[in-house]
Amino acid sequence: MKLVSWNVNGIRACIRKGFYDFFQQCDADIFCIQETKMQRNDTEIITPGYYQYMVCARRKGYSGVMIFTKQKPLSVINGLDISDFDQEGRLLTLEYDAFYMVGCYSPNAQPELKRLEYRMRWEDALHNYLHMLKMKKPVILCGDFNVAHKEIDLKHPQRHQNSPGYSESERAKLNQLLDDGFIDTFRWCHPHEVAYSWWDYRFRARQYNAGWRIDYFIVSDDLRSHIIDAQIHSEILGSDHCPISLIIQ
Repeated sequence: MKLVSWNVNGIRACIRKGFYDFFQQCDADIFCIQETKMQRNDTEIITPGYYQYMVCARRKGYSGVMIFTKQKPLSVINGLDISDFDQEGRLLTLEYDAFYMVGCYSPNAQPELKRLEYRMRWEDALHNYLHMLKMKKPVILCGDFNVAHKEIDLKHPQRHQNSPGYSESERAKLNQLLDDGFIDTFRWCHPHEVAYSWWDYRFRARQYNAGWRIDYFIVSDDLRSHIIDAQIHSEILGSDHCPISLIIQ
């Protein structure tokens, strides 16, 4: 089974930059996108052969998660059932016979960590939710987590100490999730590979590959033996993020 995740930084803009070419080329079983920046009925996204599910932010042009899937899920869960988070359209869960598929767009802590307290509450709520799902069946979580886990995961770690996306608090929450029965699939498959999934539009960061790995496929450890490969597709343009993929049996 092939799974793909991509923060498109506005699906309508990404469509103009070749989204459909990659979508058709990769032929994923499940394709998750984040930061759609759209409301329901804003535009028609043409994906023949796929069911479409989405959550939107109350605020227009902000956030949003969408999943395209070839197989119709048993059920669809929008958000965390916590209004403070759900109004931002950050989480979407599809239930299948064998697993839960969770598409996620974590909040940015913002400059000077102005939104760190909100981010920490989000992390705790998300972790509790994932563990609740894990008690029922395996979990596959993907998306833009807005945090680089370790020094290998960003170009200039010393320069970004305690910056949003690399603060001790954010990294500790990811450590906690991975210590509590979840696996970072890319790092599991490629322990020492330097690869990034996001580049700041400023300073020609992508040209110099001054990036961050902040997009992940994370699975519950009961799927450990089912992981075949995880990749970061840095050659694909169309957003300030690139797609990532997971092959799982």
